[in-house]
Amino acid sequence: MKAEGLARQEGTATVVGGPTVVIDIGGLRFVSDPTFDPPGPHGFLTKSEGPAFPQEALGPVDVVLVSHDAHADNLDDQGRRFAMSSGLVLTGPLTAGRLGAPARGIAPWSHHRVPRADGGGDLTVTAVPAVHGPEDGARDADGNINCEVIGFVLSGEGLPTVYVSGDNASIRTVAEISRRVPDIGAAVLHAGAARVPAKFDGRPLSLDSRRAAAAAAILNAAVVVPAHYDGWSHFSEGLADIELAFHEAGLSSVLRTAPHGTPVPLVPGSAR
Repeated sequence: MKAEGLARQEGTATVVGGPTVVIDIGGLRFVSDPTFDPPGPHGFLTKSEGPAFPQEALGPVDVVLVSHDAHADNLDDQGRRFAMSSGLVLTGPLTAGRLGAPARGIAPWSHHRVPRADGGGDLTVTAVPAVHGPEDGARDADGNINCEVIGFVLSGEGLPTVYVSGDNASIRTVAEISRRVPDIGAAVLHAGAARVPAKFDGRPLSLDSRRAAAAAAILNAAVVVPAHYDGWSHFSEGLADIELAFHEAGLSSVLRTAPHGTPVPLVPGSAR
């Protein structure tokens, strides 16, 4: 684990480990799905690797994005404390009701505006749908497959539009997002093909590598940053699988991988 802090670098995404990504954009620092626990068991899930940085290394954070709180691989114990000590958590309405302040619930296709620190007006966070399992999976009392999960789109004047998928396994959902938000420039895709044998006959609960490549093609994003493919034992595909799938699809040029803790530019050719 690195001891130094993570300096802000405008227009970058940094995978910290698992689903946790730091996005510096519009003079703001976003952290998605914080998971900062050391390796160890979490109920029916097991964490196999710790984060590249401890939470203290991230410095002040403006917004925490939580796709869902039902599973420890997206919000573990230290991650939950980190989120609840921040100024603002954006998440789904049901999750916000469980977490309480400072969580604010935003339903799919609703928006929350955050004043930018770079003087460029507001940055808009749009909640988008996510399906945490196969399309034909049984739905719960709230109409969700597995549990309530949302993704996010970050946008603002003069900024790249960034899609953060959350734990979505549905290509149909990606197509809907692309249709309604046609100018996505960068995508952070949860792409580890998470599987739990007791759920949905062991079928993927998040994008597998081939579906991640298909999602990249549908979105026509110039930059794709994979996340949520390591650090937990229930991921069935890793970085090598993702790289192979993008290579076979002829999309290696958009895939951006780097060691965890390394900032990746959200715009092709931009300097770090």
